[in-house]
Amino acid sequence: MNIKILSRSTNLYSTNALIQAAVKRKHNVQVIDPLSCDIVIEKQKPEIYYRGKKLDHVDAVIPRIGSSNTFYGTAVVRQFELMNVFTTLKSQALLQSRDKLRSLQILSKAGLGLPKTVFTNYSKDTSEVISHVGGAPLIIKLLEGTQGLGVVLAETKTAAESVLDAFNGLQARVIVQEYIKEAKGADIRVLVVDDRVVGAMKRQGKEGDFRSNLHRGGTASTITLSKEEEQAAIEAAKALKMGVAGVDLLQSKRGPLILEVNSSPGLEGIENVTQKDIAKTIIRYIERSL
Repeated sequence: MNIKILSRSTNLYSTNALIQAAVKRKHNVQVIDPLSCDIVIEKQKPEIYYRGKKLDHVDAVIPRIGSSNTFYGTAVVRQFELMNVFTTLKSQALLQSRDKLRSLQILSKAGLGLPKTVFTNYSKDTSEVISHVGGAPLIIKLLEGTQGLGVVLAETKTAAESVLDAFNGLQARVIVQEYIKEAKGADIRVLVVDDRVVGAMKRQGKEGDFRSNLHRGGTASTITLSKEEEQAAIEAAKALKMGVAGVDLLQSKRGPLILEVNSSPGLEGIENVTQKDIAKTIIRYIERSL
């Protein structure tokens, strides 16, 4: 098969792992920088040119689109879809995953457990917003934040009001979520491929930091999921129509709560922790789908 990986660099661990997995399974693979693609739109003749050369005879695409390149990256993925090329992540799913508010609304409709969340149009009644999530402590998240950036733990009502007033004054869109104390600064990252859990790890925030992101100094360890946690992760990926997804969830007294579903989950941390070849699993998913 002729596989294209949409990525800005071949030096990224996830991109390189996918290249190696594809080559080992005797496929032709090329890394394409989506920002260097030209989209040609014509009646019943959609085309993509990459650095002046027309891309044709493409069997499958693996999108690895960074959050800062969502708009153009999505357009490129959509164009491949119009060319009837299989993609491990649909353009609509990519857009939905990058819109935190929209994705939470979809997950809510699907009946999945979520931390109680409030979104307002820069409401000045911050006291009411705080009461909706059960008071402080609470979490405030920028809608555009990634990898733990733009996430604040407000431990008191006064602190929460100050942070909300500041964000509202900057006209920065935020969501307010209840703080799940029993999670103790840890979450679970579950990799779902083709409606199956293929790997999971528990991430623990560093001392004094409630954020568990590995990029922010958190640590990771293996974990055996409960049936409820496994099913929640699978249903979250299904709800957002993702063939490949990184589902982040919290363990709570009322069961697993979905925090976020990542459309371009990093492979380095979970492959190192689980010692599983997730990249190979993604390539085999493509093989089954064609």
